[in-house]
Amino acid sequence: MKKHTYIPTGICATRIVIYINEDNTINRIEVENGCPGNSLGISALCQGKNINYVIEKLEGIKCDNKMTSCPDQIAKALKKINQ
Repeated sequence: MKKHTYIPTGICATRIVIYINEDNTINRIEVENGCPGNSLGISALCQGKNINYVIEKLEGIKCDNKMTSCPDQIAKALKKINQ
């Protein structure tokens, strides 16, 4: 399992830590200083899913009037990992 740290922009969260299994699936996601319930829910839903699947589902989601959101920033982090 590999640990990846991503510093998001445009959201309340200050750090996203993603653990990826050897088969390119998500082991867990930790969102620091974001909305606790939403962060735990997103992590639970992403657990065991392939990186590409999660990117497809989360990319482009916006939060209120912001141009991004925690899910969108997770997708950006996963895209960076997947390069």
